[in-house]
Amino acid sequence: MSQDSAIATEAVRKLSGRRRREVVAVLLFSGGPIFESSIPLSVFGIDRQDAGVPRYRLLVCSGEEGPLRTTGGLELTAPYGLEAISRAGTVVVPAWRSITSPPPVEALDALRRAHEEGARIVGLCTGAFVLAAAGLLDGRPATTHWMYAPTLAKRYPSVHVDPRELFVDDGDVLTSAGTAAGIDLCLHIVRSDHGTEAAGALARRLVVPPRRSGGQERYLDRSLPEEIGSDPLAEVVAWALEHLHEQFDVETLAARAYMSRRTFDRRFRSLTGSAPLQWLITQRVLQAQRLLETSDYSVDEVAGRCGFRSPVALRGHFRRQLGSSPAAYRAAYRARRPQGGPPEPVATVTEPVVPAQATSASRRPAPAGAPAGPSTAAPAAPDAARGEHGRTGSDAYAAGRPALPGQRSAP
Repeated sequence: MSQDSAIATEAVRKLSGRRRREVVAVLLFSGGPIFESSIPLSVFGIDRQDAGVPRYRLLVCSGEEGPLRTTGGLELTAPYGLEAISRAGTVVVPAWRSITSPPPVEALDALRRAHEEGARIVGLCTGAFVLAAAGLLDGRPATTHWMYAPTLAKRYPSVHVDPRELFVDDGDVLTSAGTAAGIDLCLHIVRSDHGTEAAGALARRLVVPPRRSGGQERYLDRSLPEEIGSDPLAEVVAWALEHLHEQFDVETLAARAYMSRRTFDRRFRSLTGSAPLQWLITQRVLQAQRLLETSDYSVDEVAGRCGFRSPVALRGHFRRQLGSSPAAYRAAYRARRPQGGPPEPVATVTEPVVPAQATSASRRPAPAGAPAGPSTAAPAAPDAARGEHGRTGSDAYAAGRPALPGQRSAP
């Protein structure tokens, strides 16, 4: 979807007269996790006008026949059915019970109808799979829990999956990463509707930061996703992860897969949702991040051990992806460690995911055909690599513990 077409669509899709933006419908399904389900209920369902938080009207809707069983064997009974969605200007899908099973057709129809009538549609965590199944994420940027991002990208190739962000706001369709990121997105909605002061007042009531810095990248693990495990390219991806200390480019990977560069690019993108060049740059930067946290290697040595041809190349890519120089990142990381205590656990980030591809209605994935050679000093597809939102704020959970430079807060 181009920017012009998105603007034209927005112009046509006005909020229906019977819908009100402050009326929030939360769509629940059996088998959904209770934490994600409770987030929008708490944010939009409690009257906090005494604290300066404007009131929303909450409609809790059942997306299928009840009773709804949730985690821990609890049974829930929603006071409304799908028909209540017709009155809501905001519809939230907190989570979906299984990324492998299709959502109910009736619920998908209700979501499409709400969107056509101008409602804002929100998917928290695996709720993005419900939005994608309804076709609401086609041609749009979106995110979900990092563990499920490759599956979302492969199953719905028209969705521009951004597995690094806590949440993505694409105007009338919004998605968030796992669990606590749902709070971040709900606070963002309140901020968008009623301003910074209202969101700050709500955050104080919830005892959470009004803007959380950073993305999902620090939480990724090293294992390959299940979706890629049985694919012929899995061996090539595994080889790349094990040889990041060597200097090689995408042509090398294509040769190991016995494919032309063009075919390899197409197959790799369809499998992981990422262009191979951007994926390789990201893996090198995140390997550098791990070494800066866990070793005493100089920045020059880190560059060599991550396959960059020079420290200049490392610094350029590191700053574009994490917003900080390697030296400043290491200094801030060490300042956060408890005095005299062991290092904080480090999540080794080599999951085959892609840097931020698009994060607003006006930003779309960079075109294919970016120059090869992930270890050069020049930017490679900078818009795709840096995930730039013009963000501000560096709120931390505990006072006196500075946030790492490069941690990105959502817009």
